[in-house]
Amino acid sequence: MFRDIGAPGLIVLILGALLIFGPKRLPELGEAIGKMIREFKKSVSGIESEINDGKNVENKKEDK
Repeated sequence: MFRDIGAPGLIVLILGALLIFGPKRLPELGEAIGKMIREFKKSVSGIESEINDGKNVENKKEDK
């Protein structure tokens, strides 16, 4: 979906965010989005490890 934005589209998005939120709130917004992405990645990797652990347990049971 967002793969075809390109440089001009990215500049328009940044300028739009600057106009909507203002220069003072933009760093706060970026920090909040960064924290949200980090938490999401932690959750996804936790779920992936649980799934892989479950598969490993099933494989060990089948081997016995």
